[in-house]
Amino acid sequence: MPVRDEAAQIAGEIAELRHAIHREPEIGLDLPKTQAKVLDALTGLPLEISTGRGLSSVTAVLRGGQPGPVVLLRGDMDALPVTEETQLPYSSAIPGVMHACGHDLHTAMLAGAAQVLSARQAELPGSVIFMFQPGEEGYAGARQMIREGVLEAAGPRPVAAYGLHVTSNRLPCGVFSTRPGPMLAAADQITVTVHGRGGHASQPHLAADPIPAACEMVLALQTMVTRKFDVFDPVVITVGSLHAGTIDNVIPDQARFLGTARSYSARSRTALGELVPELIRDIAAAHGLGVDVEYKAEYPVTVNDAAEAAFAGETIAAAFGPERGETAQFPITGAEDFSFVLEEIPGAFVFLGACPPDRDPDSAPTNHSALATFDDAALAEGTALYAELALRRLAQG
Repeated sequence: MPVRDEAAQIAGEIAELRHAIHREPEIGLDLPKTQAKVLDALTGLPLEISTGRGLSSVTAVLRGGQPGPVVLLRGDMDALPVTEETQLPYSSAIPGVMHACGHDLHTAMLAGAAQVLSARQAELPGSVIFMFQPGEEGYAGARQMIREGVLEAAGPRPVAAYGLHVTSNRLPCGVFSTRPGPMLAAADQITVTVHGRGGHASQPHLAADPIPAACEMVLALQTMVTRKFDVFDPVVITVGSLHAGTIDNVIPDQARFLGTARSYSARSRTALGELVPELIRDIAAAHGLGVDVEYKAEYPVTVNDAAEAAFAGETIAAAFGPERGETAQFPITGAEDFSFVLEEIPGAFVFLGACPPDRDPDSAPTNHSALATFDDAALAEGTALYAELALRRLAQG
């Protein structure tokens, strides 16, 4: 029976697991309820299962009946601090927490793939690592799982690693998208505190106002992007938080802002880490003010191996038809901690459209929106692609 048909047969079970996870979303590295649901879903399968020491991860190894290499499949499990507004029958029951990025689908699809591949254990020429990962949303859970040995879970390191990510907009349901090279941006955090000297707003010459300096810094960062970086190696800096003062007639002692920096190459990322603090300190000095500036490296660029991205595209065309896959023209400016896996193992990250049929992908609410919805119809397709990638890559040796 074709893999797609096997996945379709268990689509109801996959959806039930997805809905159960969606109802009880959890944030960060500690996901005990989600972990328990995954362990329950894997019960009875011929898997070697271990859980994380410092996080609620689940690592499952399927050893095939024939010798061969190792392939890793990853699904992230954590939710976001968002209050759900979808009114779905399985909406979040946890106030202020929502699976707004589709990680509930990733988890359920990976569990489905474990079931499909377990049924083919005897013919499997190698081993598969199923990486159920907490803490993708800002907690670098993939890095911690790597430190705890997920890449060595089957013995030899994987020859390839694959991750899937659903999207509530942009792609029609069931359409896959990947590309060689950079797939998502690196994401780093900028934290700046400008130290001045407070006073009465009517006598700014007797104080040292940090607000104009902070505003100048925010604007200068945008100018720096256009004057210091190649337009064909793009960089994005956005200041998303700026706070100073308490009332209109008091000059505050300090102003603080937070920003994110996105880049697509090691060269630009290194330059940002040097130029941003230098620019901030120079502006503070010009105003005669003190400043604390931190440029914190977070997630690296998610880089698809060219050969593995091509293999993923060929697998999509063979299993689903050429019309179901696209080669993305540009990378995405979002970031992913699957990048830590791809720094160690050649592999590919693939997007899967899950936009409901009654919505236009071009205008549907995006991932991370309180209104983001993902069609269950994508579940069997994602399950099938996970399984097909493992089967076909192992067969290559």
